[in-house]
Amino acid sequence: MSARLPLLFEIGVEEIPHWMIRPALGEMERIFRELCEANRIEPGALRLDATPRRLVLRAEALPERQPDREELVLGPPKSAGEGAAQGFARKNGVTVAELSVEITPKGEYFALRKKMEGRAVREILAEILPEVIRRIPWPKTMYWTGKGGPTFIRPIRWIVALFGDQVVEFSFAGVQAGALTSGHRRLGAKEIVFDHATYEERLEKNGVILSAAKRRQRIEAGVKKLLKGSGLEWVRDEALLEDIVYLTEFPTPVMGRFDERFLELPREVLTTVMRHHQRYFTVQTAEGGLAPRFLAVMNMKADRKGYVVKGNERVLEARFTDAQFFWQVDRQKTLASRLDGLRHVTFQAKLGSYWEKTLGIVEGVKRLAGWLGLDAGIAERAAWLCKVDLMTEMVKEFPELQGVMGGLYARADGEPEEVAAAIYDHYLPQSMEDPIPRTVYGQILSVADKLDTLEGCFGIGLIPSGSKDPFALRRAAQGVVKVLVEGRLRIDLKQAVEEGMKATGALFAECGDGQTQALWEFFLDRIRYYFRDVRGFAYDEVNAVLAGDWRTLPDLESRLYALKLVRQTENFEPLAASFKRIRNILRQAGWQGGEVRAELLEAAEERALHEEASRVLADVRRLRASDDYLQALAAIATLRPAVDAFFDRVLVNAPDEAVRANRLALLGGLFHEVSSIADFSEIVTTTTTG
Repeated sequence: MSARLPLLFEIGVEEIPHWMIRPALGEMERIFRELCEANRIEPGALRLDATPRRLVLRAEALPERQPDREELVLGPPKSAGEGAAQGFARKNGVTVAELSVEITPKGEYFALRKKMEGRAVREILAEILPEVIRRIPWPKTMYWTGKGGPTFIRPIRWIVALFGDQVVEFSFAGVQAGALTSGHRRLGAKEIVFDHATYEERLEKNGVILSAAKRRQRIEAGVKKLLKGSGLEWVRDEALLEDIVYLTEFPTPVMGRFDERFLELPREVLTTVMRHHQRYFTVQTAEGGLAPRFLAVMNMKADRKGYVVKGNERVLEARFTDAQFFWQVDRQKTLASRLDGLRHVTFQAKLGSYWEKTLGIVEGVKRLAGWLGLDAGIAERAAWLCKVDLMTEMVKEFPELQGVMGGLYARADGEPEEVAAAIYDHYLPQSMEDPIPRTVYGQILSVADKLDTLEGCFGIGLIPSGSKDPFALRRAAQGVVKVLVEGRLRIDLKQAVEEGMKATGALFAECGDGQTQALWEFFLDRIRYYFRDVRGFAYDEVNAVLAGDWRTLPDLESRLYALKLVRQTENFEPLAASFKRIRNILRQAGWQGGEVRAELLEAAEERALHEEASRVLADVRRLRASDDYLQALAAIATLRPAVDAFFDRVLVNAPDEAVRANRLALLGGLFHEVSSIADFSEIVTTTTTG
C-alpha cells in the first residue's frame, strides 16, 4: 500500500463577494471529489475554508500513487484465425500464448489482460487542480489576462499546492503554483513560509483567521466585551453576521454612538439604514427600546485612536439626517393623495403601470375577502394603498423599506390599524424563513399581490424556465403556498387561479387555457416542494394526497398528517399494496364505472368485502365531511382482512362477463371512495401482492 500524504490547495485572489463564497466552497469540494474518483484516488476527509481573499481545500491523506489495475483489452474475434491473433499479440508486445479467449454477447474474442501500473498522484494533481479552478461556477466571471484567457470571479494572485512536502507544479492564467501564501492586506506579510502543521498559525500571526467559525466566535466575543456592564443588548442578526464573517479576515467589533434626536424616526428606518447600508448591528435597552448605539465590525486588530469609530459615526449621522429629511417631506402628503402617481410608475412594459397592478390586486382581494367572509372595505382600502409608498422619498432612497413605510405612513395618516398592518406586512414572506403576515387582511393582501404578478406574467408568456426567473415567480408562488397553509386560509387555490387568469385573459389575447393550466402546474410543483422539502413529508405521501379531491391547502395538510400517522399502523402498507393492484386491474380492464349488483356476488369473500366496504365507507364519508381524516383513514385500514381474503379466493377476471363487470364495479367503487381522501396506490411499499 502506498504512503498517504496531506494536500493543501489555496487559491489566493482579490476580494470575492461575500455571498458567493459558501456556494463556491461546496462546488470546489464536489468538483475535487469527482475528479479524484475519475482518477481512482480516494481523497479521504476534506476540509474547506475561505476568507474574502482565499479559497482553501485540505485533504488529510491522499495516496502517493494510484492503485495498480488490470485492464481487459479485446482483440479480433476468434473466428478471424491464428494470423489475426498474432497481429494483436505483436501490437501489444506479448506472445500468442499470453492471450486469452473471452466470451462476449457478440461471440468469442481474443483478449489480453494488461496490468496497468498506477501513476504518481502528484502528477495527477497537477492535472486535477487547475481543472478545479477552471470549473468552479460563479454568477459572474472576469478576464484579467486578456480576452480568451481563463476566467475567474476575481484576478488570481497566488496559488498554493503542497502535497506532502513537495509543490504540485502547474500554472493557471500565468500564476505558478508554489508553497508561499499571503497574509492580511494590511496586517500581514506578502509572502509567508509555512508547512502543513503551521499553516493556520502562520496565517493568524499575519492577520488572517482562516476558520469562518473562529471569525464568528471572535465577533461574538468582541460584542459581548463591548456591551459588558452597559445594560444594553445586541440585536442579533444571523444573516448580517454571516455576511460579515465572509467580508473579513480579522474581524474586530467596535461600538459607536449616534444623536438621540434620531430616535424620533421609526425604528424600522434606523435599523434598515444601519443594517442594509452600513452593515452595522443595532443595540437595544433591556426593555427592548432602540439605544443610540451601533456595532460595526472592522477588518483590523484594533482602533486604538478611535479613528474608525469616528468615521463610522460621521457616515451614519449623514445617512440618518437624510432619512429624517425624507420622513418629514413624505409626511406633508397622505398616502391616499399620492395614489394617482402610480399611473406613471411602470411595473412591466406589457403589463402596464403600478396603477394597473393595483387594480388587479384590488379585484383579487375582493374575491378572497368574499370567500372568507371578511370586511371588504378594509381589504380593498389596504389593496388600494399597498403600493403607494413607491411614490415616497424614503422608499426611493431605501427600497428595502417597501411595504414597511406604506404601513407606517398609513398609521400616521390615521388609516385603520387593520389597513396599516396589512400594508406593512404584504411583501411577506420573501423566503421560506420569513414569517407570514400577522393578520388575515395582510395574508390575503400578500396572496392577492403575488397571484396578480403570477397571473399577469403567465398571461403574457413570461414563464420561468431553467434558472431564468426575472420576476421571482417561483418565490411568489412559494409565498402564496406558505401563506395559505400557515395562515389556515380555506381558499380554493385552483379556483383563485382560474378566475384570476380569466380576468387576465380579458386584457391579453394570448392568455388562454394553456397559460392557466401552466400556472396551475407551476403551483402544484411549489406545493410538492413546500410539503416535501420544507415540511418534511415523504414524496409518495404528498403524491397520494394530491391525487385526492382536496380543495384548500389547510385541508391538504390535514390529510398529510393523517396519512403519515396511519402509515405507521400494521394494516396500512399491505392495504396500500392491494390498492396499487386494484388500480392496475381497473386500468387493464378499461373500467368506466358501474354499480354493484348484489345478486351477482357469487363467492363468500366478495359478499363479505361488499358488506364490510359498505359499512366502513359510510363511516368514512361521515368522518371526511367533518375533516376527521385520521379516523377516516384508520377506518379504511380495517378493510385489509376483507381485501386480502378477496384477492386470495376470488378471480376478478371471471369467465362470465356480467360477474367480471360486477367484480370490477366492486373494486372500482372501493378505489374511488378511498382515493377521494388519498390515493393509496401512490404509496411506495415493500409488500408484494400476487
